[in-house]
Amino acid sequence: MGNVRGRGASGISYRIVPADPHGHLFHVTLTVDAPAPEGQLLSLPAWIPGSYMIREFARHIVAISARSGAGRRRVALEKIDKHTWRASRVTGALVVDYGVYAWDLSVRAAHLDATHGFFNGTSVFLKVHGQESRPCTVLIEPPPGELGAGWKVATTLPEAGARRHGFGRYRASDYDALIDHPVEMGRFQLGSFEVAGARHEVAVTGHTDVDMARLCADLAPVCAAQAALFEPRTKRAPFDRYLFLTMAVGEGYGGLEHRDSTALLCNRNDLPWRGMTGLPDGYRSFLGLASHEYFHAWHVKRIKPARFVPYELDRENLTRLLWIFEGFTSYYDDLMLVRAGVLPEPDYLKALGKTISGVLRGPGRLRQSVAESSFDAWTKYYRQDENSPNSIVSYYAKGSLVALALDLAIRQRTRGRRSLDDVMRLLWREFGQDFYDAATPRGLAEEAVADIFAAATGLDLAPSLRQWAEGTDDLPLEALFKPFGIRWSAAAADASPTLGVRTAERGGALTIATAYSGGAAHQAGLSGGDTIIAVDQLKVDEKALKALLARRRAGDRVTIHAFRRDELMVFEATLQAPAAGDITLSAEPRANALRRAWLGKAPAR
Repeated sequence: MGNVRGRGASGISYRIVPADPHGHLFHVTLTVDAPAPEGQLLSLPAWIPGSYMIREFARHIVAISARSGAGRRRVALEKIDKHTWRASRVTGALVVDYGVYAWDLSVRAAHLDATHGFFNGTSVFLKVHGQESRPCTVLIEPPPGELGAGWKVATTLPEAGARRHGFGRYRASDYDALIDHPVEMGRFQLGSFEVAGARHEVAVTGHTDVDMARLCADLAPVCAAQAALFEPRTKRAPFDRYLFLTMAVGEGYGGLEHRDSTALLCNRNDLPWRGMTGLPDGYRSFLGLASHEYFHAWHVKRIKPARFVPYELDRENLTRLLWIFEGFTSYYDDLMLVRAGVLPEPDYLKALGKTISGVLRGPGRLRQSVAESSFDAWTKYYRQDENSPNSIVSYYAKGSLVALALDLAIRQRTRGRRSLDDVMRLLWREFGQDFYDAATPRGLAEEAVADIFAAATGLDLAPSLRQWAEGTDDLPLEALFKPFGIRWSAAAADASPTLGVRTAERGGALTIATAYSGGAAHQAGLSGGDTIIAVDQLKVDEKALKALLARRRAGDRVTIHAFRRDELMVFEATLQAPAAGDITLSAEPRANALRRAWLGKAPAR
């Protein structure tokens, strides 16, 4: 592919070309002007920040070669571990050519076909060891021939000769910045709005009849409310541009945060359409997802756990604080929709009740704390199996409830003078505000959490933090809601007795996804993965099983025929009473001062 250096280019430059869209191959050329003469190490990250699982992105490099010197002499590349190469006996500039297979339609990696291209830098850009802090340039080229006609580029990488939304040269201040700006290329729809002193853009890829004006109109007050939360005086965001990269598909959901952009995956039917009225559940979920990832621009991209400063991209970065960074973000995502006037209060309470119900249904909440869940994210949360609901708790879901409990407790104990908002602002001032400008950026240490809460609120919350984050008891939410005029009620969604299983239809068969600890199926000997054929000699699917259970009572015995692998087995199960039902939250007709301050627009300080 040749040397990509040009006038004004830095000592490290990349060229990326969607060379074979039908074969899903990007071609990348890396040029290092001054490689280490004793041997230059190059590596691809093993994971991407924000998704805490080792993904081994280097496995998608399908071919790699290197040249150096004026005559572009072939240089041997020795692969020394799963994701690292060494170029030896380099004389002059080092040029590395490699292909990357891109067929992962998610927010985490890279995807390329004839309709579009998308990549995260962690999937395509080799790191030059020892030169991570040097600036670099990226030449982004269109696909060959007529295939790329009408294609544009969406990224927040600063332009270095390219026109906005055009192919050409871009720049990054260092390697960390390079891999923190995902790139979309194709024929996407584009919308924009200006709030918080920044231009915000929404790029939607995929077949969709999205009402871009409605989407931008709904996102704008949410973004403004978040900027005002962290910067109540200036109400400005910590960036000049922000980009919502949105891939609309038939079935999909996910998001990944970056310092001034986010990659989102959604069901195309969850986006607003022209003529849509109200706030359908799917669209509410999408707005919550966008709010969640936008909040991360402050909280985890700038306010970080100490363990993430800096990231070590070749191994797990273990921290017990994901319940703060993901859990608190999960608390604020829908809350900011309410404060922005986008989500009605009854709908917010309905969603909050659903989260509480989901956490209370999981037996794993009694075995694992959110701090333990954070630490084990790499091996347990991101690698779930049929027993996971019995052994783990979500640091997202329960972490959001810990944030809720802390917020309600702080507001009540200070009579509304302080809140979790004050904690977030202090975290911002101490760790996030100057993160990318500081000579030595700092992150939040685990041992400093209680002190931060005390400094922000004037309260000793150490006992509550230990009990709620390090312990496994259920949170006292019902009592905490009372001063806010929020009623709590629990009722079984279904009065029928239960087998204590979570089922799934797989290939037309009724399969046990999870047999809950202590449930009727577990006590009878059934396990996750078993396929239920018949109950009391009647063939069942999900609908038939539900109808059969509706005719039984707790204490009744049923005979279950099930396959385990290819062996037919018979089990006798004693049905149990349904577990505690779904939690419903409702507000008393007249809002008191505590509730208005909590759910209303955040006051300026």
